[in-house]
Amino acid sequence: MLSNFDVFPALDFLDGYCVRLSQGNFSEGQRVSSNSLHTAEQFLGAGARWLHIVDLNAARTGVPYHEAQIAELVKTAATFGARVQVGGGVRSLERIGQWLKLGVARCIVGTAALEPDFMAEAVREFGADAVVAGLDGRDGRFSAMGWEEQTTVSLVDLAVRLAAVGVTGAIVTDVRRDGMEAGANLDLAAQLQQASGLAVVASGGVTTVADIRAAKAAQLAGVVVGKALYSGRLTVNTALAAALEEVAPPC
Repeated sequence: MLSNFDVFPALDFLDGYCVRLSQGNFSEGQRVSSNSLHTAEQFLGAGARWLHIVDLNAARTGVPYHEAQIAELVKTAATFGARVQVGGGVRSLERIGQWLKLGVARCIVGTAALEPDFMAEAVREFGADAVVAGLDGRDGRFSAMGWEEQTTVSLVDLAVRLAAVGVTGAIVTDVRRDGMEAGANLDLAAQLQQASGLAVVASGGVTTVADIRAAKAAQLAGVVVGKALYSGRLTVNTALAAALEEVAPPC
């Protein structure tokens, strides 16, 4: 189960490069690091306890593309006493097992989270700490296959169903906010957490210290920070400092 409040610096990989997308648009991927290992070391050296890594090619196809790069980052994180969560194309028990064998601490299951029976089996096999749901969507509806397929499934309803089969955590992304540096949809994240009881990490659009303070005040489990770290709007140091601040919970 996700616990405390964590900041997850993000590294997304597409076609061998560390990139940031805007609203999940693959045609407009922006290369943000020429040396992902060095970038990860900077994040970890600043005190990050987690790395959030996504294989975007795998998210589209279901086939791992960046396994070697991610495995190297997992080893690097371990030298700092940090952990890695990985998403993108995680759609089978075999794939989850392979990532965990490589040292990944937590797998994020997106498209396959549409199948609560599969999620129940994954939790039984690997434990709730090792498997969380990636609940990504537009206008409150679940987006699948690297966000390129839009469903009519309610994110709230899906979260409730997943909690009922033993899932304890979720990464929640409003696709329309992702990469836009316009603030996260914390209302959506809080709504899902309240309705389901899942420990929710907010992702997509987290840009300022105020966003982090608001997420903590909403009693979320953490935030994923991506583009803002690469544009200079945030640093890992300032993000972690904000995460440690005492904030008043909502009335």
